Amino acid sequence: MIVVFGSINADLFFSFRKLPRPGETVLTDGYSFCPGGKGANQAAAAARDGAEVRFVGAVGQDTNAAPCLEALHAAGVDTEHVHAVDAVTGTAVISVEESGENQILVASGANMKVSSDWLADSLLGSETTLLLQMELPQSDTEDAIRRARAKGCRVILNDAPLGPLSREALRDVDILIANEEEAMGLLGNTSGLENADLARGLAGLCRGTGIVTIGAEGVVVAHEDGCFQVPALPIHPLDTVGAGDAFCGTLAAALDRGENLPDSVCRATVASGIICTLPGAQSPVLNGARIDAALADLPSVVHI
Repeated sequence: MIVVFGSINADLFFSFRKLPRPGETVLTDGYSFCPGGKGANQAAAAARDGAEVRFVGAVGQDTNAAPCLEALHAAGVDTEHVHAVDAVTGTAVISVEESGENQILVASGANMKVSSDWLADSLLGSETTLLLQMELPQSDTEDAIRRARAKGCRVILNDAPLGPLSREALRDVDILIANEEEAMGLLGNTSGLENADLARGLAGLCRGTGIVTIGAEGVVVAHEDGCFQVPALPIHPLDTVGAGDAFCGTLAAALDRGENLPDSVCRATVASGIICTLPGAQSPVLNGARIDAALADLPSVVHI
């Protein structure tokens, strides 16, 4: 079972030919609404790849709450432990240009009222994978990690957006995932380091597995048996919003059902590529069958 302790957002998407520069006003015809939030995106990806997923988080008491919860239900995520609090549902404004590059502004809203007290002991145990991100209060995220470690859970942390977790909390994480910028922020002095060095650095911060996502170049993984790179799935991106979340959710699902680390990373890399070709970060088109069909198109793993 996967328990996601994470964020739920309403995403407002604006499409432009080119993203605006500082001080520039750019017009577009309209915008679209999609359910989002890093936690919700990861939960949906895991559930659609066949995992049993339970979500712990919060929505507000506004009109955006219902469609966000409905999207999780449609993906097969259990939302019994999602609370409605006195705040607005988290909201993100996402601008995407034709190349797929994006800019994201987030109002955290209800996500900042999530409490680790909502994470019932009955959800934690040796058969649980706890999946976390950095869009909830830091102290509650650290407490959730500590409790999960004490209960024998597998703990996967996507340190995104980059957050200043204590070194003690990071040492209780089994798998630490970050993009290049986040990895450099976590490690500090990274001048001259290659991506493999960044992955090894992340592995040294946690219990032994560090993963650096590197966009169009795929991912680099460092663990006790060595270091390897999985190249990205060849695609023509529509937008890159949700790519990292699809990776994290699918990785958690594959590991939770007993797949080994290299195969799980390959599957997650395929999922992250597929979501870049689809609108929104929780598309129902991203599912286990679609991932299975695309695995043959993934370039071979490179051992570093």
